[in-house]
Amino acid sequence: MNQWLAMTIVRSRLLIIGLFVLLIAIALAFLNQFRIDASAETLLVKNNALYIQSQLANQRFSPDEFILVAYKPADGELFSAQTFADITALSANYASLARVSSVTSMLTVPLLADASAFTSGTDVGSLTWQQQQYSPAQMRQLLTDHPIFTDLLLNKAQTAAGIQIVFEADAELTELDQQILDIQQHTLSRELNADEEARLKQLQRAADPIRQQLTKQRQQEIEQIEQFNQQVSEHASTYVGGAYVVGQHLITMIKSDLTTFGLAIALIIAALLLAIYRSWRWVFFPLLSCSVSVLLTCGLFGLLDLRTTVISANFIALQLILTLAVMIHLLGAYREIARDKPQHSQQQRVIGMLQQKIAPCFYATLTTSVGFGSLIFSGIQPVVDFGFMMLIAMLITMSVSLLLFPALLSLLQARSETAEFGWLQQGLQRLAAMVKRWPYPISLSVLLLFVLLATGISRLNVENSFINYFAKDTQVHRELAFIDQQFGGSTPLDIVITLDPAQAKPDLLIAATQLNQLHLAHAAVNAFEATGSVTSLINFTTLARQLNQDRPLTEYELDTIYEMLSSKVTNQLVGAYLADAPQQVRIASRIQDTTEGLSREQLMQQLHQDLQTVGLAQEDYQLTNLFVLYQDILSRLFDSQVKTLGLVYLALGLVLLGIFRSLKIAVIALVPNVLTTLGIVGFIGWLNIPLDLMTITIAAIAMGIAVDDTIHFVHNYLLQPAENALGATFAHTGMAIVFTSVIIAAGFAVFGFSDFLPSVYFGILTAAAMLMALFTNITILPALLHCFVQAAPTGQQVSAA
Repeated sequence: MNQWLAMTIVRSRLLIIGLFVLLIAIALAFLNQFRIDASAETLLVKNNALYIQSQLANQRFSPDEFILVAYKPADGELFSAQTFADITALSANYASLARVSSVTSMLTVPLLADASAFTSGTDVGSLTWQQQQYSPAQMRQLLTDHPIFTDLLLNKAQTAAGIQIVFEADAELTELDQQILDIQQHTLSRELNADEEARLKQLQRAADPIRQQLTKQRQQEIEQIEQFNQQVSEHASTYVGGAYVVGQHLITMIKSDLTTFGLAIALIIAALLLAIYRSWRWVFFPLLSCSVSVLLTCGLFGLLDLRTTVISANFIALQLILTLAVMIHLLGAYREIARDKPQHSQQQRVIGMLQQKIAPCFYATLTTSVGFGSLIFSGIQPVVDFGFMMLIAMLITMSVSLLLFPALLSLLQARSETAEFGWLQQGLQRLAAMVKRWPYPISLSVLLLFVLLATGISRLNVENSFINYFAKDTQVHRELAFIDQQFGGSTPLDIVITLDPAQAKPDLLIAATQLNQLHLAHAAVNAFEATGSVTSLINFTTLARQLNQDRPLTEYELDTIYEMLSSKVTNQLVGAYLADAPQQVRIASRIQDTTEGLSREQLMQQLHQDLQTVGLAQEDYQLTNLFVLYQDILSRLFDSQVKTLGLVYLALGLVLLGIFRSLKIAVIALVPNVLTTLGIVGFIGWLNIPLDLMTITIAAIAMGIAVDDTIHFVHNYLLQPAENALGATFAHTGMAIVFTSVIIAAGFAVFGFSDFLPSVYFGILTAAAMLMALFTNITILPALLHCFVQAAPTGQQVSAA
């Protein structure tokens, strides 16, 4: 069978190359449709109840899309003529942007000195710095410890001011989102029918081009805002933050990583190939094949509208290296044939290469696909999507490596090949001799080492934040951390409370008994160290007492204050606090992600407990928004890691059993890969690296890649004469395993220079996993084979020792 396939591929080489040229042309046509969607929302699970409930709450209370710019004067004096002039100029510049609907700062909000403003008929909207030109001293007095504007428009220390830029929503997109949500909310109580599913897909297709255009426009707006900020750089430092600012930074950084590190990996691969094979043909053709593999994948993703997210951003590096790994094994066999049988023609050499390697290479790509396929069962949608994408990529890798590469190779002229590195060959033979001499001590030593490493699994944690995705020395991290620490936090957490209608009064927005209940809930939320800004109707009562010399106001007076201030100020700052039918109140809070020792899971549990302690039944309130959604993802990660590893062990065990048709050999082949995955997960724990949506994929990916070398080693061992099976296997396959592992490790290690920490962890940990896999594949694997499996003299059968 192998011989027939090999001869067919070589004979059909021109047809195969022509077919791939056609596929490349088609891929190029769809390449411009390849998209990167790295918004923060791609990290969320969109088809679960929490996401839909949060969307419904956001829609009900209508918080606007905004960017917050923090202005910190260089001389430390916030209340000064220079500060007021700079904020005025910046606000005018921001307002000139086409989508901006309002710009709010401490200069544009009403500032009340006493309660007379509510009883004298004064227009509250006129009590702003813009119209009254308050002095710096008056501004300091009016804003000190302001219960509404502190943490929103200036920090507690009064060293920095906030400018909120609110953007006008796209009317068409808003309408489409409303219709999408109307359908999605049915999933809270039942499954969608076929008509609803079709309508939902139609609406999402209609909304997509608008979102794509909006993403481009947002990027332009951020660039313009940063240009405006340069105008005051001599007087002050500026910091830009906000929910979609994070998303835009992610997109920018991922695009940069895709190009920068994709090119760097290609250069490293080229340098290593040249150093290993000392021939430009073995640099050009492998890189050409890798490029074709990536091009076809990107074109197919464009055709199928599969988008690269934060999770799948490194698929190009993965595919480059996976394609190369197969070709290194092919080249090893080709060069050995060329040296042993120099009289063979080029086609004979390629046929011989395929006869030896087509089966193990096919099995290797199959098992790698199983590793990626296990991610589909993780239960976390972004990881599931990544698993599907890599399955597609592996099919293309298999086709390019086993069809196009041999077809191209068969067109070359036969040449003599350089000898392998003698010192490496000698080293591998010494290792083979050691394994033969001390198989049990080596096996036990390796096993003990990895068991100790695996104990780090008990130290795994899932604490993370969007801010921590960026390296601390980057401008992005500095800006986001400043706003998180100085302006009341980064991650929104809303508490929506449904009021008891029996306590309502028809002539009031909210009755006194309902307000008292809200006061207790507000205090419970505000009690946490990690809670930054907390705003609700209670902030209005606090302001009212301050203005009324700390004397309480009646519920009717409070109602008037809320009506006057809410419509003019707070709705555009943080959204509404009150909604009717059903009557609900909202406590808007933000969690400070940079809080030392923050445990999001404990915070959520304690918050539920505290809200119920102050008299709220669990069905009377709902926690929503990004903090809840992100914590939901983090809470699933550990269970998902266990499930993913369990599935990949089971699936690979079955595949290995199918390949080798021996339970004993399948178990032996599984051992080094189980040790590698447990070792790398334990390594993550020992380094105190938090599990996130990228690090959770490393174990499955590492096993999928590392098992390739295991299959090549075992496959070759079973074909060798029994009397020197280990030595011959190390000589034939050992070099390719070392070369593959070193190139893969070097390629992934490049990501250590990224400013995007998930990419850094992904690269460094995958490189470490490959070196662990190399270590286990040349120690415990041959030791177990030597002890328990005897290669048959004919190379056709396997017998137990």
